[in-house]
Amino acid sequence: MRGGWVYIIMNRPFGSLYVGVTSNLARRAWEHRDGANAGFTQRYGLTRLVFAEWHDEIIRAIQREKNMKHWPRAWKLNVIVAQNPTWDDMFERLNG
Repeated sequence: MRGGWVYIIMNRPFGSLYVGVTSNLARRAWEHRDGANAGFTQRYGLTRLVFAEWHDEIIRAIQREKNMKHWPRAWKLNVIVAQNPTWDDMFERLNG
């Protein structure tokens, strides 16, 4: 069974955020940036990949995403700051 990524994208530091899961982080981040899928992320301009966490099994990534979606906003911001204190857009690292 393949692994997967839990990720958070935002429009700006401390702005609107979205927690998602994917098996292909580079492709999914590009889709968010390109506005390929209409919905919440496109409506709020969520294009900045600020958090990514790898899981060896996709089922674990899916469960982590579900858990994180229920977390208070402050907890989500804390995991972002712990991994990415300067709020860099990690998309450039995926393709560089």
